[in-house]
Amino acid sequence: MYCQRLAVPLTRALIARATLQAESALATRCIHTTVARKDIDSAAKYIGAGAATVGVAGSGAGIGNVFGALVIGYARNPGLKQQLFSYAILGFALSEAMGLFCLTMGFMILFAL
Repeated sequence: MYCQRLAVPLTRALIARATLQAESALATRCIHTTVARKDIDSAAKYIGAGAATVGVAGSGAGIGNVFGALVIGYARNPGLKQQLFSYAILGFALSEAMGLFCLTMGFMILFAL
């Protein structure tokens, strides 16, 4: 009975050590990469960063739409100039923020990963 109580923790320790060695062997195998793999990874980074910055063009189009709508709205009802302008500034800020978020994600893909 006492041998079983001593053998169980010893067996668990041996199993844990074996799994740790297997995980470290797997980790060292994953660290070594070939030149072709590095080229593929860098190409993927550039493609991802380019795709992330496409939103900046959408931001420019959004800003154009906001101020175009401001001009049309002001032409239709000049009495609402102040309210329309405040909405236009809010739309400009939100559209510009989305463009900056896209640009930030592109830079993070290029330089942080």
